[in-house]
Amino acid sequence: MDDLLARPQYLDQLIRFRDKDLIKVITGIRRCGKSTLLDLYADHLKSQGVQDRQIIRLNLEMPEYHELQTYMQLYDYIKSRLCEDCMNYIFIDEVQAVAEFQKAVDGLYIRKNCDVYITGSNAYILSGDLATLLSGRYVEIKMLPLSFCEYIAARGRTDLLIKYRDYLENSSFPYALKLSEKKDIRAYLGAIFDSVILKDIVTRRRIQDVAGLQSVTRFAFDNIGNLTSATGIANTMISSGRRISVHTVDNYLNALTESFILYKAGRYDVKGKQHLVTGAKYYVSDIGLRYYLLGNKKADAGHILENIVYLELLRRGYEVHVGKVGAAEVDFIAICETGEEYYQVAYTVEGGPESDGKTILARELAPLESIRDHNPKYLLTMDFTPAASHNGIRQLGALDWLLSPAYT
Repeated sequence: MDDLLARPQYLDQLIRFRDKDLIKVITGIRRCGKSTLLDLYADHLKSQGVQDRQIIRLNLEMPEYHELQTYMQLYDYIKSRLCEDCMNYIFIDEVQAVAEFQKAVDGLYIRKNCDVYITGSNAYILSGDLATLLSGRYVEIKMLPLSFCEYIAARGRTDLLIKYRDYLENSSFPYALKLSEKKDIRAYLGAIFDSVILKDIVTRRRIQDVAGLQSVTRFAFDNIGNLTSATGIANTMISSGRRISVHTVDNYLNALTESFILYKAGRYDVKGKQHLVTGAKYYVSDIGLRYYLLGNKKADAGHILENIVYLELLRRGYEVHVGKVGAAEVDFIAICETGEEYYQVAYTVEGGPESDGKTILARELAPLESIRDHNPKYLLTMDFTPAASHNGIRQLGALDWLLSPAYT
């Protein structure tokens, strides 16, 4: 399909896991590109000699599949279409639409001629019964909307600052690239937001206080990059006249992260090498959704850049936490199989001494300098300055870093 935007990072994962004895589970917020990824993968399979009859594709949210209400109906429907003489590639979109779907998936998995791929828009599909039944039998491919690098691949590398602004305001959802009018993009983002809030959260969790959920969502969107807690949010809302419990706020935050509209970065004590239970930061999956909900007047360039860097670290496969170093804070400690890396993010570090006599640069470098190990340390900014090193701390242009996934 020539009009499909290439997503090589995710497609390569599917190709590597082809015919492996694992269920491939693709998760991510609605409209981030999961179904399109399966289209791309189907094209790849056909280019490798797989025939159309070997690919069985269902989107369980489409009306023609609404009669598949139980896992046995789903299993029998697919079983009746299997080719017995070759491998079958089974794609099931939005699998959570069928109750106890995990039993049907497990039944297909144990058949020797089935390679199973499922997508879901809620993290809960990998919890509870599915996690128990399919423990050790699946691999999760975590999708996000377009990275800045993917966005530029579609839009071109000229006028990067303008493209960065458009990437923020016009959304990183792939389909938004096809929309040129601001009002159309806003309507599209509104449909995504309503779908996530009303379909994935309100309906599934049977939430009665929709206005309360929306208030918590607005607070989280407005406070990306700030340390917060359910207690702090509840106290703020109570002081403004809305009665809400800490338990309810906590449930709403969990629901928002389960639906992938928010991501939670917990705190990690760098010196003590331990996770901390108090405080966390929340980041939104798409800044365009934030503009949709809050408007431009609440834009915070520094925290927005921090949000973009956080999501990029997730794309690159890191486990990401907020770093605590004594009384100081490092924006991110990123952990992978090769060790730890530290990131400080600032929109700009240019400027003279502040009230305490420190320059902005010195203030941003201080938390990184207090870490005594030899793991890589980075300062990312939007300043137009050459890459530099400050006693081993590498200062890089944020856009250069975003456009260089293999940056070393």
